[in-house]
Amino acid sequence: MNATLKHSATALALALGLYSALPQPALAAATEQFFPLATYRVGAYASSGIPVWAGMIDYLRYINEVEGGINGVKLVWQECETEWTAEKGIECYERFKHGLEGAPVAVYQPNGAPAAYALGDKAAADRIPLITLGYGRTEATDGSVFPYNFPAMLTFYSEASAFINYVAEREGGLDKLKGKKIATVYHDSAYGRETQAPLRLLAEKYGFENIQIPVADPGNEQASQWRQVRQLKPDWVFLRTWGVSTPVAIKTAARFGYPVDHIIGDIWASSNEDVLPAGEMGKGYLALTPYPGGASFDIHQRIKQHILDQGKSDLKDPKSFGSVYYNSGLVNAAIAVEAIRAGQKKFGNRPLNGEEGRWGLEHLNLDDARLKEIGFLGLMQPLKLSCDDHEGGGAAKVQQWDGKQWNLITDWVQADRQTLRPLIDAKSAEYAKEKGVQARKCAVEQ
Repeated sequence: MNATLKHSATALALALGLYSALPQPALAAATEQFFPLATYRVGAYASSGIPVWAGMIDYLRYINEVEGGINGVKLVWQECETEWTAEKGIECYERFKHGLEGAPVAVYQPNGAPAAYALGDKAAADRIPLITLGYGRTEATDGSVFPYNFPAMLTFYSEASAFINYVAEREGGLDKLKGKKIATVYHDSAYGRETQAPLRLLAEKYGFENIQIPVADPGNEQASQWRQVRQLKPDWVFLRTWGVSTPVAIKTAARFGYPVDHIIGDIWASSNEDVLPAGEMGKGYLALTPYPGGASFDIHQRIKQHILDQGKSDLKDPKSFGSVYYNSGLVNAAIAVEAIRAGQKKFGNRPLNGEEGRWGLEHLNLDDARLKEIGFLGLMQPLKLSCDDHEGGGAAKVQQWDGKQWNLITDWVQADRQTLRPLIDAKSAEYAKEKGVQARKCAVEQ
C-alpha cells in the first residue's frame, strides 16, 4: 500500500471509529418521522454549530422519551457534515431527501445561508419545505411565490427594522432619528448585504445617514473598517458579522475607542462564542436575538431533569446549557416538531411527507398559551404562519453582555413589517418573473 492510500485508509478508519463511538438513533421504520441534521461540527464555524445541534438533539430526545414522540410518532435523526458550505450542504440534502429506512422527511433545515440559497429551487421541485430561521431568502416570506421556503420568525429585513426601532427607543422616538449617523459593519457576503435594502428604505423614511462598511471573510483584520468608524463617528453601529469576525470587531472597536455599548450585533453576532474571546472589551456589547440566552425558561427545567441529569444530552460542555446557540437549537427543533403536530391534525397521527409538512407550517399558530404549554414562553415569540406569510413573528429581544452572561434589557422589539412588505413583494415578483413561477392564490389555498 502506497503512502497516499495508507493515509486515506487510516483517516477512513478513524472517521468510522469516531462515528460508531457517538450515540446513534435506532434504525428508522415506516412508523417513524425522520429529522435530517445538516450539521457543521468541523471547519471555521464549528464552535457556533456544536451547541446548536446539542439543543436540537436534546429536544428531539425529550420529545421521544418524555412525550412518546409527536402524538405517538417517534423521531429518528442522522447527521451529515456540511462544513457550512453550499456544495456539501447540497450533498447532504440529496442524501437525506428520500428519508431514512422508510421514514419520510416532513421539513428540512439547511442550517446555513449558503446551503439555503443553493437549495431553494431543488427543495421546491422535491416538495420539501425548508425552514431558515434567521437566514436565507427574505423574499420567501411571500409564500404565494415560495411555497416550500419558510424564513420563519425573523428575516434579515425584520432584523434591520427591529434594530432601528430599538435605536429609536434609545434616542427618544422615531422622530429623533433624523440627522443621526447609523453605520452597518457587515460580513461582505449575501448574508451581510441582505439588510442594505431595508436600511436604505428606513433611512429615507426617518432621515438618518445610512453608512455601509464591508468586512471581507473571514474578518481576521478590521483595522481599516474601525478606523473609518472612528473618523465618521456614527451614533450607533449595527454589527452584522459571523464567526471569528465578531470578536475581532469588538476588540478592534475598543482599540479604536468606539463605545461597545453603542454596537448592536445581529442574531449571528449574539452568542456566548462571539463575546467570550473579546474578554473585558466585550462588556456592555448589545445584540439582537430571537432566542435569548439563559437556562431559566421552563423548557430548560424539563430538559435538565429528563435529558441532562440522565446523562443523555448531546452537550459536551455543560456550560453551554442555555447559551444562545443551544437555545437556538431548541427553538429550531420546536418549530419543526410543532409544524408536524399541526400537519397531523389534518393528515392523522402518522409520519408526514414534505407536502404535508408544508401544510403544517402554513397552519402553525404558536400563541402564548401554546408556548407556555410546551415550555417556551419568553424564549420564543408568538408565531403564526400562513400561505401569504412565511415569516410570522418579526420581533427580537435585545440582550447585553456583562462579561459573564447575557442579560435581557428589552421585551420583544417588533419590526415594522407593513413598511417592509412592499420591498419583499417586489423581490418575490422579480424572482417569479425570472424563474417563470406562477404565484399561488393564497386565499383559495387557506
